[in-house]
Amino acid sequence: MKIVALDGYAANPGDLSWDELKALGECAIYERTAPSEVLERAAGAEILLTNKVVLNAETIAALPELKYIGVLATGYNIIDVAAAKERGIIVTNIPAYSIASVAQMVFAHILNITQQVQHYTNEVRRGRWSSNPDFCFWDRPLIELRGKKIGIVGLGQTGYTTARIAIGFGMEVCAHTSKSPFQLAPEIKKLELDELFATCDIVSLHCPLTDFTRELVNAARLKLMKPTAILINTGRGPLINEQDLADALNNGTILAAGLDVLSQEPPRADNPLLAAKNCYITPHIAWATAAARERLMQIMLENVKAYLGGKPINNVAK
Repeated sequence: MKIVALDGYAANPGDLSWDELKALGECAIYERTAPSEVLERAAGAEILLTNKVVLNAETIAALPELKYIGVLATGYNIIDVAAAKERGIIVTNIPAYSIASVAQMVFAHILNITQQVQHYTNEVRRGRWSSNPDFCFWDRPLIELRGKKIGIVGLGQTGYTTARIAIGFGMEVCAHTSKSPFQLAPEIKKLELDELFATCDIVSLHCPLTDFTRELVNAARLKLMKPTAILINTGRGPLINEQDLADALNNGTILAAGLDVLSQEPPRADNPLLAAKNCYITPHIAWATAAARERLMQIMLENVKAYLGGKPINNVAK
């Protein structure tokens, strides 16, 4: 049996082991695979693992021995699942492996913005504290989270974990969710989307990307927000119209944004958010703590072994 990992570097750049996977069959691990290389590398494989390499209907049709596709991520929009299902190919994903890490990144961005950690670190390194006449200095507002209102768009496991952290900070938590109010913790208030954007001091996006949620953050919705409001996105880049957000930041419609995802990754050099005022961007790393990647690798192995045992789990092509 031939197993091929098309782009294993992101999940395992060398600090984790592929040995357990290699013990299951003939195994080829590629760090990255260009679109033009997919068919050659995947030829003869029964099992294909991919993180971001696209497997469309045409590619799937050209791989007659393919029986299993394992996505090394939670989202699986890179796979033509309908085409795989038609061929009887199992498609699995890795659910719930990075919940704690992503929620942690949400607050890394919130705390950086409210405490201006990056700014003051840079100023200290420039010697400003050493030359200061007082024991401390600040030139930007420092914002206490207690009593502030955070709105969470999408209350799945990551959104709920983010809500619990916010409660620990003494924040008032609101959510836009398909869950009924009776399903929510008593500390969480359900709001309609526009009311959430209009009333919350911080809005954090945790919803899936669908036709309805694509560019749900746009000029009209940004105008609803407070001029002191902060937008956080660790979900999907296309949830935001990036030009509209850049304009809102540059003209002071909202205070700041903390983003771990963009609509195109890596971003084009002319992405308007790269130069936008008070826009703090991390390179899609919320999921990438060592602990989360270890879980990802373990779930990947469990998925493959379950398939080999005839009882597949986490199959999204049912």
